[in-house]
Parts: sequence; structure tokens; C-alpha cells
Amino acid sequence: MPHKFNADRRDKIPKQKHRVSNCSEYNESLRRRGDLRFWISEDVLGLWSAPRRTTRGGQPRYSDLAIELCLTLSVVFSQPLRQTQGMMRSIAAMLEVNIAVPDFSTLSRRGSGLTLQSRPRIDSHAAIHLVVDSTGLKIFGEGEWLEEKHETKRKRRSWRKLHLGLDLVSGEIVCSDLTRDDVGDPTALPDLLDQVDGSVDLFLADGTYDGEPTSDLLAARFGSMIKVTIPPPKNAILSPNAAHNLMARGRHISEIAAHGRMVWQKTTGYNQRSRGETLMGRWKAVIGPKLKARNFENQKSEAKIGVRVLNRMTELGRPRFERTA
Repeated sequence: MPHKFNADRRDKIPKQKHRVSNCSEYNESLRRRGDLRFWISEDVLGLWSAPRRTTRGGQPRYSDLAIELCLTLSVVFSQPLRQTQGMMRSIAAMLEVNIAVPDFSTLSRRGSGLTLQSRPRIDSHAAIHLVVDSTGLKIFGEGEWLEEKHETKRKRRSWRKLHLGLDLVSGEIVCSDLTRDDVGDPTALPDLLDQVDGSVDLFLADGTYDGEPTSDLLAARFGSMIKVTIPPPKNAILSPNAAHNLMARGRHISEIAAHGRMVWQKTTGYNQRSRGETLMGRWKAVIGPKLKARNFENQKSEAKIGVRVLNRMTELGRPRFERTA
């Protein structure tokens, strides 16, 4: 939004300069992201086989943790399932451990509806400052080359929508969901909030979430004292009873009308919502802009594992910036 308002004089505004104050620690955290010893521990190898089932039916050979580890390696190193199977076989040979490696068909079958082990938040006692945003991910299907090469009209382009909730305090993804492209952001919000473990003091989102359903939902889940910062549209007006009971949305409308949208952004801290957009760019740079799985349930598992991967990388270390100019 600042670029839109200052587009005519952008060349006259000096660009801010920052530097990383913890270069050595951050560089080491980046190195450890590719360290196989970080992703594979002895505890996982001890829990490789599935526990013996006591009910009737077939005996599973691999535990959910073993399937999760193989699929995690597939996401981290951008490997298809067959290459992941080969990588895991070579790792088992180098570690000289006698474990059976699941084949690619088993990984695909067990990945549907896979239940990941729950992990506590980095700081479970601190209040959450939640930023919610969504982005589109490509899925396997007909591409642009079909129409260009074969002069065939392609079908309607399909994709998936990834919803993420970021904690501004810890930098951790505290909630996520993968939906079809016809599910709106406010519709997916209740399922996202069900995953939040802790109190939320601040909620930031774009104008898509504007409206009473979102405000009522947040107040019912986290109390009326939660600070909700959602930009109202340009044509928004005050409610008829605003003179007697001015709600948060009415205060935003009044402040924007009195001081302008730029001042409102700075005073309310709405500029921090850009970290949600940065998270989407980080996802597409680290995990990738498309989903490898072809089944919707497998795609949901792939998205959950991607969230787990980014959170593990965040635990290794984050850069600390300080402004120099």
C-alpha cells in the first residue's frame, strides 16, 4: 500500500538500509538446514516399526513417525517419492542400521490422512500476535504448453489455497489449512483458530476478513479485549449506532477519514502484516510453489509437513536486523 500512495515520488524517497546483527549464528543455522543429522535422529530409528496392533486386521510395518520422516525428506530436498525411497535406503546403509525402507507406493498410501505428532509451541506461555493470510499453490495438471504446442484448449486451471497463521512474536506458524480454490478466507478462519493453542492479543489480516462474522468469531474465541486490525474498504461508513457504541471497525473508519490511511497503518501497526506476505514468499522459495501429491488428502499431508519443516528451520535461528540508514 505505501508504494501505491507514493508511486509518483518513489525515486525521491531514500531507501531504508538494514544489516544482520547476528551473521555468524544465522549462517550456521542456514548450514544446519541441510544437515541430515538434524532431520534424522536416533530416537526416530528406535520408533521405526509400528507397534503391534491388538485388534483384528493387517499388521502395519512402519510407524507414522517413519512415514512422516520419509515424507519430510521428500519436502526438504524436493525429491519425488521414488528418489526419496532411494535416499532413505542409502542413509540406512551409511548409518549401518537394519531397518526396512518403505517403498514409494506405501509412502503415497500412508500419506493420505497422515496424523503428525503434535509439537508444543516455542513459547507456550506467551500471548500470540496472529497474522493470517493465504496464497495459491499449483497442482499437477495440464499446463500452458498444452495450448501452445498442441493448440488444444485446456481445462479450467485448478489450484489449492494454503491458509497460514503466523505468530509475530516467535516467528512460528501456529495454524494452517489447505483448501480447494472455492473456499473463501473467512470461511476457512474457524478451522484455523481451532488449531491455535494459547491466547491471542492481536489479530492482523487484510480486507478480505472485514465484517461482523470475523469480529464476532474472534471475540467469542479470545475475548472482547483482543485487538483486531483489519482495514475497512474505501466506501465503508459508520453504523447507525456508532455514536452510542463505537466498535473497533468504527474507530478505524474514523481515524482513516481524519488522518488518512497511511497514518492509520503506522498508528495501528498494520504494517506488520507484511510479514505474513513474506511468509508466503518464504514458503514458495523453500518448499516450492506447487504441490507434488495428486490426491487432495495427500496434498493436505504435504502442506502440514511443509509447515513442520518451516517451523523446524525457524527453531534453528532467525536473523536479527538493525537499521543503519
